[in-house]
Amino acid sequence: MNELELTDFDVDQRLLTLPGTSLVIFTSVGCASCRWAREALPRLDLPVARVCWIDAAENGGVVQRYQVFHLPALFVVRDGEFYGALHARLTLSELSAGLNRVLSIDAEELP
Repeated sequence: MNELELTDFDVDQRLLTLPGTSLVIFTSVGCASCRWAREALPRLDLPVARVCWIDAAENGGVVQRYQVFHLPALFVVRDGEFYGALHARLTLSELSAGLNRVLSIDAEELP
């Protein structure tokens, strides 16, 4: 699985042009669950083209636009369209089911 680091400066441009499904994850170095997610999620066989990491402490603009209030926060973008927040435990089965659920709704523009 591909992994990308996104910032306030490139998040929109990258997400609008990336083909396939991106799992966008806001994290912070001070968050124990975030550190676990950074280690565990890349090893899972998730049905996504890539995981896009955003450091919430360093990228306040995109944190505000996505209305991130807790970490880790997960969102789904496919082919430049925003499908919203993904609320699931960080297990393969729950993330896969959550992705299917989120991708079944109508897409919106990126925040």
